Amino acid sequence: MGKQANLYSFSGVDTLAPALRAYVISCQEAGLARHGVFKVAVSGGSLPKTLAQALLAPSSGADNDTVKWEKWEIFFADERAVPLDHADSNYALLKAELLDKLPAGTPPPTVHTIDTQYLNDTQELADQYEQTLVKSFASRDSVKLPIFDLLLLGCGPDGHTCSLFPGHELLRETSAWVAPIEDSPKPPPKRITLTLPVVNHSVRVAFVATGGGKKEIMKEIFEEGNGLPCALVNEGTGGRCSWFVDNAAVEGVSYPRRPFSL
Repeated sequence: MGKQANLYSFSGVDTLAPALRAYVISCQEAGLARHGVFKVAVSGGSLPKTLAQALLAPSSGADNDTVKWEKWEIFFADERAVPLDHADSNYALLKAELLDKLPAGTPPPTVHTIDTQYLNDTQELADQYEQTLVKSFASRDSVKLPIFDLLLLGCGPDGHTCSLFPGHELLRETSAWVAPIEDSPKPPPKRITLTLPVVNHSVRVAFVATGGGKKEIMKEIFEEGNGLPCALVNEGTGGRCSWFVDNAAVEGVSYPRRPFSL
């Protein structure tokens, strides 16, 4: 049996955030060593707020504690088919929680948003976003799947991640990098999402899940699996996957926790 996902549990977000920061920066340094940039995809929900708490904290000044924003290429693990300033936009959420709060004078990261001229055609919206990935990662012919340095994901109360929902046919997609969804069980219904093979191909995957409202689904993901999207990522990535959770989210979960270390 291969390595299993790492489960790191903390007393609260105040202790989780510094560990998440150290983890993200170590992934950043590995990406920079690999190809001179840091390619990361993020999802929405409560993640951007926790991410901001982790990454906007003052640096100790050490090289291994410096977020090199100008080297970041930020993509969206999923996005809603709405304008970029819409309340449902994952970009708008990341912008409000994190990007707009970068200290004055910080060289900005490169941010790859959806092309909003295609909001009424989700297949074209997905195809265009896939082309954005192709331009960044290499031609579609030479690379079967893009390899992100890090995916930063959340976990829904139903076990969904990105816009990959339990039991949805999209979980069986094998060739597309980015796929449309028009019947999301959670509003808004029209979205695009990275596909499961792309998620599972990432160098590292980090989930952030906090709060007692998550404990039932966490129990199901870690003890039963049941084909839930989060469990499929655990199975597909093994030791490359790390969960940053608070104790409330894993209360009663029997899966072994690990002390956090890089």
